[in-house]
Amino acid sequence: MTDTNVHDIIVIGGGVIGLSSALALQKAGYKVLVLDRPSATRKASEMNAGAFAFTDIVPLATPGIMRRAPKWLLDPLGPLSVPPAYAFKIAPWMLRFWRASWPDRYQASLTSQASLMQLSQAALERQSADLGSANLFQREGQLQLYEGLREYQASLPGWELRRKHGIRFKLLESPDAIADIQPGLDPRFTHAAYTPDWINTVDPARWLAHLTSVFEARNGRTESADVVRIVPGEGSVELETGSGSFFGKRVVVAAGAWSHHLARGLGDRIPLETERGYNTTLPEGAFDLRTHLTFSGHGFVVTKINGGVRVGGAVELGGLKLPPNYKRADILLGKAKQFLPALKTDGGTKWMGFRPSMPDSLPVIDRSPSDRRIVYAFGHGHLGLTQSAGTAELVASLAAETSASIDTSAFSARRF
Repeated sequence: MTDTNVHDIIVIGGGVIGLSSALALQKAGYKVLVLDRPSATRKASEMNAGAFAFTDIVPLATPGIMRRAPKWLLDPLGPLSVPPAYAFKIAPWMLRFWRASWPDRYQASLTSQASLMQLSQAALERQSADLGSANLFQREGQLQLYEGLREYQASLPGWELRRKHGIRFKLLESPDAIADIQPGLDPRFTHAAYTPDWINTVDPARWLAHLTSVFEARNGRTESADVVRIVPGEGSVELETGSGSFFGKRVVVAAGAWSHHLARGLGDRIPLETERGYNTTLPEGAFDLRTHLTFSGHGFVVTKINGGVRVGGAVELGGLKLPPNYKRADILLGKAKQFLPALKTDGGTKWMGFRPSMPDSLPVIDRSPSDRRIVYAFGHGHLGLTQSAGTAELVASLAAETSASIDTSAFSARRF
C-alpha cells in the first residue's frame, strides 16, 4: 500500500449526516471519499418528512414517560410502540431511556439539544449560501395542533421552554385563528401554536441529491460499499468491505442505524436503537397544504413534498430485522383523512425506514474512545435532517482538532 492509496478522510454513510459532513470536511481542505452501503430501499435521508425541526428541543424521554410504557406493548399501532417480539432485546436500552427521563438528565439533555438546534439553524443558512440551494427550501412555518383545551394547556410548559431558548411562536386559541393559516382542518382542533421560522425542504431526496452532486463537483468521490469492519493500523485506518479494503488517515462513521455495529467492532459499546418510521406519500393535488402540520397527540405530521402530501411519523422501536408493519402507515393515513376531510388518499406510496436513536435523544458526535482518528456522527433519531449542517461543522472541528463552537460534552461517545 502506498500513500496515494490512503485517503485524507473516509466518511462511512451517504445519508444527509454523511454528505453534509463530507462537504464540511471538503471545505476545510480535506480530500474526502464517501462509502455508502448498497440498499434495495430508499434511505431515511430521502424519504423523511423534509422538516428542519429546529423548534423540537424537548427530548423524547420526558419525566414520567415510563408510566405509559405498558401501553406501548399493548397498542402496537399507537404513536410510540414496541413490538412484543422485540421487547426483551430492547430492555437494556429502555432502562437507559428511563434514566434519561429523570429530571436531572432531562434538563441537561434539553439544554444540549437546544444548543445543537441553534447551531444547526445557523449552520443550515451557511450551508445553503455555500451550495446555492435556496430553491430547495419551503419557508412556510409549522402548526402544532391540539384537540381541546386540556391538551393545549398541557403543552404550554413546553412552549415556555422554547420561549426561554429564543424560539419564536404564536399561540392560537380558536379554530378561526387556525384556519387563517391552514383552512380545511376538522374543528376538533381548537388550539395550536404556529412557529414561523420552521423550514422544510421541497423534497429530502432532492436535497440529498443536491448535496451529493455538489460534493462530487468539488472533486469528492462516492462509492457503493458495505463496510463490515474498521481496523486501525499504524499508519492508517483500514475499512474492510465485501469487495476489498479502503484506507484513510481519518474515518467518520455516519452510517445511521448500522453505526453501532461498526463501533462495537472497535470495542466501543454505544446503546443505539432503531426508530422505525412509516409514511405514505400522496400525489400532487391531494390537499391544499399551506404549512407543515404536526398532530402532537397522535405522533404524526402532514407535510408538502414536491407539491404532493406526505403523511408519516410515529415511533416503532423495532430494530433492523423485523418485517415492516404497514398497518401503521394505514392508521396514520386514516387519521389524516379524519383531520383533513378534503384530503384525497388515492395513489399513495408507502415507505418504512430506520432512524438511529439514543436513549437521551442526543446524537453521538465525538472521537472514538478506541482511536482518535475515528469520529462518530450518528444517533440523531428523527432529527438527522434538522441537525445535519450543525453536526457537519462539529465533525470538521473534530477532524481538525480545533475547538467546537458549542459545548459538545453531552454528545460524548463515553456518556453511557
